[in-house]
Amino acid sequence: GEDKQVVASYWGIKGEEVKKEDGTPWKWNCFRPWETYQADLTIDLKKHHVPTTFLDKLAYWTVKSLRFPTDVFFQRRYGCRAMMLETVAAVPGMVGGMLLHCKSLRRFEHSGGWIKTLLDEAENERMHLMTFMEVSQPRWYERALVFTVQGVFFNAYFLAYLASPKLAHRVVGYLEEEAIYSYTEFLKELDKGTIENVPAPAIAIDYWRLPADSTLRDVVMVVRADEAHHRDVN
Repeated sequence: GEDKQVVASYWGIKGEEVKKEDGTPWKWNCFRPWETYQADLTIDLKKHHVPTTFLDKLAYWTVKSLRFPTDVFFQRRYGCRAMMLETVAAVPGMVGGMLLHCKSLRRFEHSGGWIKTLLDEAENERMHLMTFMEVSQPRWYERALVFTVQGVFFNAYFLAYLASPKLAHRVVGYLEEEAIYSYTEFLKELDKGTIENVPAPAIAIDYWRLPADSTLRDVVMVVRADEAHHRDVN
C-alpha cells in the first residue's frame, strides 16, 4: 500500500538515495560509490618474506600445512577454492581490528590508524567473497565446510593474536602469498580455456570501477592485486 516504506538498511531504517556519478541509481547496499576504487595492478606479486625467526617459521609451515587439504578437496575448481579462501581471509582483519579496538579502549590511547586499516582489509576480503558468490554457487557440503573451517580458524586466530600479534600477522602474510599463487593458477586455467572466461559480475564492475565489458579474468587480476597489498601490510 501507499503507507508502506521500503526498508533499505539492516536496521529497518530507510537509507538515503545514492546515485552513481552518471546519475543512475546505486543498487548496492553492501558498499557505497565512495568506497569503490581502482586496484593497483603494478604491485610486486613475487615478493616473499623469507622466514628467519622461530615465529616466522612457525607461521610459514602452519600455512603450508593448511594448503595440502585445500588442494586435495578443491583440486582445480578455482572458483570454489576462491570462495572458500575468502570466507577465511576476511576473518583476520576483523579479529585484529576488534582486539586493537578493545586495547585502545583499555589503555585510553590511539591505535595509530591500524583499527581502520584492518577493518578495511576485512571488508575488502568480504567483497571478494560477494563477487565470487556470483561466479561459483557453493554446494551444500561446501557451505557446511565454511561453517566448520571458519569456526575453527576464528577461534585459533583469536588465541594466536592474543598470544603474539606478530605471529598472527605473519600467518596472514603467508596466507596472502598462497592466495596470490592460487589466483595465478586461476588465471592460467582461464587463459587455457579450462575455465570459461564469463562476463564480470556487476558488483565487481562497480566495486573496482572496471570497464563495462570486463570479464572474469579482469576480476581475478584485481583480486590478486588486493591480496598482494594485504600481504605487504601484514
